[in-house]
Amino acid sequence: MELGIGMFGDLAFDQTTGKYRNAGIKIREILEQVKLMDELGIDVFAMGEHHRADYAVSSPEIVLAAAASITKNIKLASGVTVLSSSEPVKVYEDFATLDLISDGRAEIFVGRGSFIESFPLYGYSLNDYEELFDEKLELLLKINAEENVSWSGKLRAPMQNQTVYPRAKNNGKIPIWRAVGGTPQSVLSAAQLGMPLVVAIIGGMPIQFKNLIEFYKQEYLKAGHDEATMQIAIHSHTFVSDEKEVVDGYFHNYKSQMDRIGSSRGWAPYTKMQYEGGRVKDGALFIGNANEVADKINYMKEIFGITRFIGHMDVGDPAHDVMMKSIELFGEKTAPQVR
Repeated sequence: MELGIGMFGDLAFDQTTGKYRNAGIKIREILEQVKLMDELGIDVFAMGEHHRADYAVSSPEIVLAAAASITKNIKLASGVTVLSSSEPVKVYEDFATLDLISDGRAEIFVGRGSFIESFPLYGYSLNDYEELFDEKLELLLKINAEENVSWSGKLRAPMQNQTVYPRAKNNGKIPIWRAVGGTPQSVLSAAQLGMPLVVAIIGGMPIQFKNLIEFYKQEYLKAGHDEATMQIAIHSHTFVSDEKEVVDGYFHNYKSQMDRIGSSRGWAPYTKMQYEGGRVKDGALFIGNANEVADKINYMKEIFGITRFIGHMDVGDPAHDVMMKSIELFGEKTAPQVR
């Protein structure tokens, strides 16, 4: 099973100055952290896309390209590319370029994302929310499979025998994963297309997703795809420290981000009871010491049969030295136990 780390580039808010932390500093810290992941043998790094003041990264492909130049082995993925508001030709070109820079280490996780800021920002209507994604996914998959593309849809101009360059290393093909939050229709689409699946499990109890993942497996095989090529990942909030006081203190980082997001979505303030409840074996938070996190990942493999786990590790913008230690423990203690 592959082990990865994901980030959104969260920026802490300074109540004294009334400003978010400097995005440039945060991005440089992320690059130093990815370099450490590579040195530790972590398999995948996934970088999210957001268009808000509280996140540092709106162009994950640029951060990943910078990471490619200072790493050797780690796979570099978007986590996610908000395909509904992106141009599929440009997405392929950017990630094919990343693939060439990194010598074949690029991956794309496509999804709708959990925020909607990119739609008005890029001039798209939320009335076309579903159709935009479906149409753009169809085009992206076609570009990935064919050098000369002929295609037509409703919301984008058609392509007539047009070429898209440069081509990625593996005969032009980049691994494209479908990232979902739990919608059965999205899971069905991924299965029918034979796409690898990433399920974001960030709340409640992971066992609640078992039927959804079994549904994916069933429909994947029903569509005639080879079971040997099936790939399933989960992406969950993760933080590792062998010091209880550090784990307890991380609650404040986590709460700050949950409350900031929740304030616009009508959520009640995040509580310590929720935090501790999520940390138990059946909870969705992979937050604890290296052994506890390893045990929970192994439990996920047991109940889901996953082939990849990605720990989302910068929720609430922990300090750089704390992040580096969490990554170190994940790579040196948690990963060997899982493997």
